[in-house]
Amino acid sequence: MEVPRVGHSVSSPTSPCEDMMKNLSLDAIQLCEREGNKSLDSGIAEMEELPVPQNIKISNITCDSFKICWDMDSRSKERITHYFIDLNKKENKNANKFKHKDVPTKLVAKAVPLPMTVRGHWFLSPRTEYTVAVQTASKQVDGDYAVSEWSEIIEFCTADYSTVHLTQLLEKAEVIAGRMLRFSVFYRNQHKEYFDHAREAQNNKMLLSVKDNSGSHGSPISGKLEGIFFSSNTEFNTGKPPQDSPYGRYRFQLPAEELFSLKTNLYFADFYCMYTAYHYVILVIAPKGSSGDEFCKQRLPALDIANNRFMTCSEDEDGRLVFHHAQDLILEVIYTDPVDLSLGTVAEISGHQLMSLSTVNAKKDPSCKTCNISVGR
Repeated sequence: MEVPRVGHSVSSPTSPCEDMMKNLSLDAIQLCEREGNKSLDSGIAEMEELPVPQNIKISNITCDSFKICWDMDSRSKERITHYFIDLNKKENKNANKFKHKDVPTKLVAKAVPLPMTVRGHWFLSPRTEYTVAVQTASKQVDGDYAVSEWSEIIEFCTADYSTVHLTQLLEKAEVIAGRMLRFSVFYRNQHKEYFDHAREAQNNKMLLSVKDNSGSHGSPISGKLEGIFFSSNTEFNTGKPPQDSPYGRYRFQLPAEELFSLKTNLYFADFYCMYTAYHYVILVIAPKGSSGDEFCKQRLPALDIANNRFMTCSEDEDGRLVFHHAQDLILEVIYTDPVDLSLGTVAEISGHQLMSLSTVNAKKDPSCKTCNISVGR
């Protein structure tokens, strides 16, 4: 959806975003941009008689919407025809005292019963701190506006993706997952010092670390979920893990059944790319009943471990576990419990360390139509 643009004057607001504002009988909501708005200032006159919004409250915050309400003196309340809402990312704090030509986002809404819902993925992003201030306004017979003073400035932070948004990502990832290839091991590449430290200082165990900020900006696991990253991808021609890695020349490898079995749950966590043709899916394996499992149950879509498009675990006719992964996606697997090095082996790989393929704190391409959904990126 294109960002609606303000015309040469605020004297005749239009309503290009009416359907984006639930619970509002709006016929005017506009985004005022930084440039081309000098004429706007001349069409607004201050009128102290209009009540200034007090005690602003923000509620029902999602990744791309929020509800806002405030108290007002009854003085001249019947004259209010519109509300002006000045919304800025917190890092743009100096621009909060509103001037039309200086702020990136100003909403103009017809006065309606409060609270009102503000929704729009073109100006709200998940996990982002914003400031908001409000004016009341009265449209004059000549088309100009009389306005109150600005309210106090309130800060709030938008939420993570919900399971609804993650399910939309999941469905987009399924489209390009490709056929399933068999695999038998999980592996983790690191520098030699990492494994030496695990042996000497961590009782021979790889311990959990907090997920970095790579992937979708709205991912509910970034900076919150603790786990250990593993890979499962194999080379098409050999059926074995690739010999190259961006993370280090030493590889810990263990049988797939040590991490993934009928005693674990599997969750979808993210789908993203990094301005390349490669697409990544993050999956979480959590032992049933573990703290990681409880975290994921509340935030992530659960997958059927025997029947999904990304990674499966099933039993063959002899009761042995068989594992498959999607061919056309790079899977990043987070395991939510510590792992003892005695469960596998550590050895040096023969390939190259391809640092350019590292996804550590990698930012998602917001323009990719394959892996983005219509909410804040």
